[in-house]
Amino acid sequence: MSVAKPARLPARPHFSSGPCAKRPGWSLEALSGAWLGRSHRARGGAGKLAEVIARSRVVLGLPDSHRLAIVPGSDTGAVELALWSLLGSRAVEMLAWESFGQEWVADVTKQLKLEDVRVREADYGALPDLSAVDWTRDVVFAWNGTTSGVRVPDGAWIPEDREGLAICDATSAAFAMDLPWDKLDVVTWSWQKVLGGEGAHGMLALSPRAVARLEAGPAPRPLPKLFRLTKGGRLNETIFEGQTINTPSMLCAEDALDGLIWAEAIGGLQGLMARSRANADVLQGWVDRTPWVANLAQDAATRSTTSVCLKLVDTPADPGRMARLLEEEGAAFDIGGYRNAPPGLRIWCGATVETGDIEALLPWLDWAHDVAAREAEKAS
Repeated sequence: MSVAKPARLPARPHFSSGPCAKRPGWSLEALSGAWLGRSHRARGGAGKLAEVIARSRVVLGLPDSHRLAIVPGSDTGAVELALWSLLGSRAVEMLAWESFGQEWVADVTKQLKLEDVRVREADYGALPDLSAVDWTRDVVFAWNGTTSGVRVPDGAWIPEDREGLAICDATSAAFAMDLPWDKLDVVTWSWQKVLGGEGAHGMLALSPRAVARLEAGPAPRPLPKLFRLTKGGRLNETIFEGQTINTPSMLCAEDALDGLIWAEAIGGLQGLMARSRANADVLQGWVDRTPWVANLAQDAATRSTTSVCLKLVDTPADPGRMARLLEEEGAAFDIGGYRNAPPGLRIWCGATVETGDIEALLPWLDWAHDVAAREAEKAS
């Protein structure tokens, strides 16, 4: 018997893993206070940018010891800036278990061409052996694998007395997961993930140890202007006060402020994490009772609560066909697995998604699977 098409659509079928859903109730009116047609270095514009930094610091619980800056190029730009500016003075260990981690490996080995680089890899769905990481080296890793749905379980594997820097890509973790700031020296993220902001801008947090590395001497390579964080051998503090390296979009900055103010209103970091957990729990409950699907993350302790990646099990259905069916019906947009990941579905469960929309999506997933499976059987 075929599965009936559901009668109720999600109110907001936006389940993309980036750019992600806007906050509930968002409209263009939220940008009416944007600083437009004026220099971002004028008092009003600089004040807006400084406010983004200040509110981000408060919501995330970033300690006063850490510097925080807005940088160009989204999370990718922030990671690249860190790698090119900080690596080279000691050996490096790269952790990779999904596509973005693999891209950072390629940057370090093929572009920077560092000599002493050790790569620890794992297949999609698993983590490398974190207990084997050598912390005499600088260590580069993602907190949450956006394209695999696998995250590190906590910060217990990072020693306080580490010799190298802990450089963490946290773009799909910041504002949704509890980051141990005392264990992290460099942390990057973008506005377009958990808070549903607009793209093109990244954020970069530096611990005192990272600042000391920057000030110890110039990078062992030429740096383009967009990557330069020091001036006269000292950290350029103005960058961390809102005087961005290049011209930012003040519309995007206003949108980031709107998301941060909303985050504060729902209880800050704890409220954001609770919303993400609730969404992921509802989705995982459906996975647990559905025989043809499984979470790509093999260990429950490492399952993402934001970018939930699913694989199909013992079914002829094509996940790409399922994603297209759901988009055509207006039930879910952009939930196909990442292009370099194993075929599957990827459903964003971050804080800007309403749990009721996840609940409304589930019968549509059952329907799309039924249609895709019957089509595949008919074609075979």
